[in-house]
Amino acid sequence: MPITAVSPEVSIAYESFGDPGDPPVLLVMGFGAQMLAWHEDFCRALADRGRYVIRYDNRDCGLSTKFDDHPVDVAEFIATVSAGDIPAALAMAPYRLHDMADDGLALLTALGIERAHVVGSSMGGMIAQTMALSSPERVLSLTSLMSSTGENAYGRSSPEAQAVMATPKPADRDGYVAAAERELVWASRRYGDGAALRELAAASYDRSYHPAGLGRQLAAMILSGSRAEALRELRVPTLVIHGLDDTLIDPSGGRRTAELVPGAELLLVPDMGHDRPRELWPELIDAVVTHTG
Repeated sequence: MPITAVSPEVSIAYESFGDPGDPPVLLVMGFGAQMLAWHEDFCRALADRGRYVIRYDNRDCGLSTKFDDHPVDVAEFIATVSAGDIPAALAMAPYRLHDMADDGLALLTALGIERAHVVGSSMGGMIAQTMALSSPERVLSLTSLMSSTGENAYGRSSPEAQAVMATPKPADRDGYVAAAERELVWASRRYGDGAALRELAAASYDRSYHPAGLGRQLAAMILSGSRAEALRELRVPTLVIHGLDDTLIDPSGGRRTAELVPGAELLLVPDMGHDRPRELWPELIDAVVTHTG
């Protein structure tokens, strides 16, 4: 799996599928999730539809650069933000979403790709939005999947989902894999698959167990603030996809994104939660292929 330097400080691990001569589609993954969460079969199915697909690990995740010289204690950070001491919170975080967006754009540059279709899931949707806002000339189209705008009033988590997010996973492999089933709380009610969650957790643990990165990615999300006003001015063709079963980022996050971006298309998917069930891949892939055509 190739790893390439995208700046003096950051190297990014990535993998590509399909013909480099086809339209490029950059897949951006979410909070704490490695590129593996874009299932290889999903990537190949999208490539089989005539797209050059690139998935990668965000910084502080997978095999990409870790920022362990900037430790962030999640409990302390949340307490600091809750107390309203934003200057202190800002001092804790070594980077923001715009830095993570720059990583993705720099990866495209390293691969010799001037412009690409960008598809981001969850936090990856926030990163993808930031790419389109900062460098619209490089983004052929934006697909924001199960994401939101950074506004506190939209895309809120249910109490049950918040409780799972706030509970650290065990450090041992068996415990970590078993704990993956907690994520069924925000999965599709019809297609939620505990075995698939355990399989992904096992592969992710074996490839790169790195819980320290979670605090820094969380800080980047929280401190990057609202993109609402900027999204009103976005002129990149935009597709917003959100599952109606999503309890981690409520569908209001997707609705609000589509409301703000001029001309955006909104696809609300029944029976999809904060996941991408294999049963719904045909619908998701059709939507992305149509939007990136």
